[in-house]
Amino acid sequence: MPRGESDAAKVRELMRRLGQEARGAGRVYLVGGASAVIVGWRETTVDVDLKLDPEPPGVFEAIARAKEALDMNIELAAPDDFIPPLPDWRQRSAFVARHGEIDFLHYDFCAQALAKIERGHAQDLRDVTAMIARDLVRTELLAQLFEAIAPDFPRYPAIDIPSFRHRVEVIVETAGRAS
Repeated sequence: MPRGESDAAKVRELMRRLGQEARGAGRVYLVGGASAVIVGWRETTVDVDLKLDPEPPGVFEAIARAKEALDMNIELAAPDDFIPPLPDWRQRSAFVARHGEIDFLHYDFCAQALAKIERGHAQDLRDVTAMIARDLVRTELLAQLFEAIAPDFPRYPAIDIPSFRHRVEVIVETAGRAS
């Protein structure tokens, strides 16, 4: 059943509820539209994507209740579901808030940008432009991280490697001309 769009207030309420209802410590990473509405480059998102690492005990039950109470789409999805995990992604993940025993962070913006570039949808590319404009992603680091994960691309058969490489090069080149 389709649910309503989520804004920053709804995502913040989700974080509060998960922190209150989970039975132990863990980390929840915000991904995609969840990051976009919290940082503020989009007003709403259709899906709130999360990665649990480590998974807080009782969080799945809390997610199920929050999904209904807040009328929101919640999915477990992260860049490393679609592209190889970037080295040191946890260290680059920006802290958002702590509720109860759960730390909420933005999943590494470089990883989010590369996953969005790989997917290549218009909204994804607008998100990448917004991340670069807000200095959440540095294009030289993006290019380095792309090269760092390139040897693992064969493990992700859905990736069209030449196309992905070209899109990254275009983003890096375009951002370089804009600065």
